[in-house]
Amino acid sequence: MSFEELVALQPAWVQYWLNWLFFGAFLLPVALLIWKPSRIPAIVTLLSSLASGAGVIWLFSQMGYVRLLGLGHIIFWTPVSFYLYGQMKREDMPSWPKRIMAVVLITILISLAFDYVDVARYILGEREPFTG
Repeated sequence: MSFEELVALQPAWVQYWLNWLFFGAFLLPVALLIWKPSRIPAIVTLLSSLASGAGVIWLFSQMGYVRLLGLGHIIFWTPVSFYLYGQMKREDMPSWPKRIMAVVLITILISLAFDYVDVARYILGEREPFTG
């Protein structure tokens, strides 16, 4: 089965979450390109989101739909979450980019909470792939 087919077999809340995750971590950072002070954070966030997504898809192609898929997010989004937090504290950052960064950061942190738990469970032995 494809990644999309396996995701479609997940509970509705997982599908809703993945839709929000796509919006919050992939589309919303595009808005940060509007303001000059937030353009570098936008690019950093977008590149890390693309890399983390590619990591998830690559892991899926190698191992199937396993708990280890969150490793792609962990590798790229953990440092970006610290970076975004620091950018939000900048005095010269306008208020709207700070608000957008806050939503992006909260989205990434929620995803990372799931990802760290899933990767830990994989390491502790829950390695069977979900097949539907």
